[in-house]
Amino acid sequence: MTVRGLRYVPYQDLAGSPNVIVDGAATDGTILSLSHWPHVPIPSGLGADLSAEMAIAYLGRFDRHGPAELVSNNHFDQDGLMSVFALAAPDAALARRDLLLDVAAAGDFGTYRLREAARISMVIAAFADADRSPLDLGAHDNTAPLYEELLGRLPELLDHPARYEDLWADEDATLTSSEKLVHSGAVRIEEDPELDLAVVHLPEDASDAGGHRFGGMWIKGLHPMALNNATGCYALLCARGRQYDFSYRYESWVQFQTRRPRPRVDLRPLAAELSAEEPGDARWIFDGAGALNPRLHLAGADESCLPLPEFRSRLETHLRALPPAWDPYASPSVER
Repeated sequence: MTVRGLRYVPYQDLAGSPNVIVDGAATDGTILSLSHWPHVPIPSGLGADLSAEMAIAYLGRFDRHGPAELVSNNHFDQDGLMSVFALAAPDAALARRDLLLDVAAAGDFGTYRLREAARISMVIAAFADADRSPLDLGAHDNTAPLYEELLGRLPELLDHPARYEDLWADEDATLTSSEKLVHSGAVRIEEDPELDLAVVHLPEDASDAGGHRFGGMWIKGLHPMALNNATGCYALLCARGRQYDFSYRYESWVQFQTRRPRPRVDLRPLAAELSAEEPGDARWIFDGAGALNPRLHLAGADESCLPLPEFRSRLETHLRALPPAWDPYASPSVER
């Protein structure tokens, strides 16, 4: 059944008009929120891992937004873009449903099934990166111009990603190299299901080129998609010699539906303990349990003085003993 799409309006320009918000926080005039964000009430029957999944599912009913004719989001990334596109161009989105959802997953979760989706996610990230964008991005918030530009380009980008090869070719080669490293066995992954933890052993000569996350962010190390496609654990410890980097994946920040990741804990006490043992100005930093992808990482030195078995043991002890410090499901789902 054909439905009339909503009109995108920048978040700051809604001015209290009736609206639907996707993949973000409600604002004045919001009648319906379709967002997997933490603490955002989920409309009954529409819970999903991705906000884009919620938006696509909503097209089958399209009956809860009353007089709202506007759709918006308070930030720009792949899942948000796919969600806005679904409500603004329902027929076009439904015709490309599987690819659209895989692009959203590539951006939010750093996973993909279709290589075209990975490449499209790379292009979207490049548009949002001031150093690589074809747009003249300023230092201010570029959310609105990015939506306005990419919503118009999206059908072409989804159907013909090869036309944007100049924006994805380099990162795509990095992804291929990382995947070859994983598949060759040079990268060894040990999984602890009880702790939802994967310990990733990297060869010391592995490339540190990394890859994009979300819109415009870049993460060094193994390409995130190569790593996240290789393990279902949502807590990762990457070890390269005595260089250690622990992180929580984004799946444990949102109201993930497929399964509930083990709750995050606050590793600041561990960071303080480890810092006291490192020489010189070296110190351990934990970004906080509420960060999107919080890391426990070393600053002020290239490597830790601690051997991996001791570091890993201390980390695992804290993961077991500390209470949950982040609960994205805290606000109960309610039906609107």
